[in-house]
Amino acid sequence: MLYAAAAVERAMKVQEVICRVLAGTLTWLQGADILGIHTRSLRRWRARYERDGVLGLHDGRRGQPSRRKAPIAEVQRILRLYRERYGPRDGHPGFNVRHFYHLARRDHGVTLSYTFVKLALHEAGLVRKGRTRGRHRRRREPRPCFGELLHLDGSRHAWLALCPTERQTLIAVLDDATKRLLYAQLWPGETTAAVMSALQTVFQTYGLPIALYTDRAGWAFYTPSAGGKVDLSRPTQLGRALTRLGIEHIPSYSPQGRGRGERLNRTLQGRLINELRVAGITTVEAANAYLREHFIADYDAQFTCPPADPDPAFVALGAVDLDLILCHEEERTVGLDNVVVLDGVPLQLSKQPGRRTCARLRVTVRRHLDGTHSVWRGPQCLGRYDATGAPLAASTPRRPARARAHSLTLPGRRLTPSRALPSTRLMRPRRGPRLPMGPRA
Repeated sequence: MLYAAAAVERAMKVQEVICRVLAGTLTWLQGADILGIHTRSLRRWRARYERDGVLGLHDGRRGQPSRRKAPIAEVQRILRLYRERYGPRDGHPGFNVRHFYHLARRDHGVTLSYTFVKLALHEAGLVRKGRTRGRHRRRREPRPCFGELLHLDGSRHAWLALCPTERQTLIAVLDDATKRLLYAQLWPGETTAAVMSALQTVFQTYGLPIALYTDRAGWAFYTPSAGGKVDLSRPTQLGRALTRLGIEHIPSYSPQGRGRGERLNRTLQGRLINELRVAGITTVEAANAYLREHFIADYDAQFTCPPADPDPAFVALGAVDLDLILCHEEERTVGLDNVVVLDGVPLQLSKQPGRRTCARLRVTVRRHLDGTHSVWRGPQCLGRYDATGAPLAASTPRRPARARAHSLTLPGRRLTPSRALPSTRLMRPRRGPRLPMGPRA
């Protein structure tokens, strides 16, 4: 049997040390220290040397298959699975090793270790080795309570790999304490209505958080100069809604400050695109259904961690009507023709009970998330309209029913309406004929 040069050199060194120990020039402790082994191991090597000679000093495992050796067929199946199903397609990067290993164990019954699969993919040239990390940075400690701080961000990308010419915006909401993905949906753009719809879903499901952390997009803050500080005295529609709900709105001034949100977008771009491609999804509706039914739960099962404080910080909604808060709201003055206009949509006010006209009234006009409009004067709703300004049937105010004149029954006498009791108001006495006045003295 042929041995490598390093193995032959090692055996000769062990032989020399054993011979010097047996000759008395070295002690057992000194010989073991030279070889870097324990004295008991050195005595075992001496016994093998006396029994088998120099061949006994070589590694007996050479030429024997390892007990942990993976079957060749299984390794070939894993490589073929990645190459044909989960590898790069049409310019899109394939699954990363961690994502592929998770799906291989879950859907294809792979039992080999993660390290073995990663090394096999590297040696086959299917996955490139990751670059070395930069200098050490210390991350901010997460908030202790679930719901104490939420991250909201939008990522515009070609999320549907089977439709590479289309680009959508993924709006995601992440909890800072648990890394739990509370919301993720595809939208045509990162608009105020899309952001408010995402927050409405989160608030109705979990409650009101303590704070919300976002970037300085136009829907989030008013920034007088690019790259400067935000002007909190001029709140946006979202800022007005969060202030009314008692939620602190925190702006981010650097990508490193919102690192958890940026890492979430990177993880979603590396996983969601490939999963939608493997599932054959080509529409936004099907992608959103896949997010709700499969992806979010699977993501939380892998990346969610328990909070430091088990008590959640979410506050129950109670009697709060989110439809009147999470909307586009502006103050308007009703015109002389009882019409109020919001963004070019005329809203004709109908006749209100107890009021001759609504002209010159200062009212609040709201455009809700479903596209409908409503006009309010304090707590009174003056009308509801669809997206084009046509009044909705249920919003037409009704006139109070006119009271009927009932007959009054008194003891011994019946009074009809024509002979009803006289009014209790004071009657002005009738004046007699005016007498002519004589000449003045």
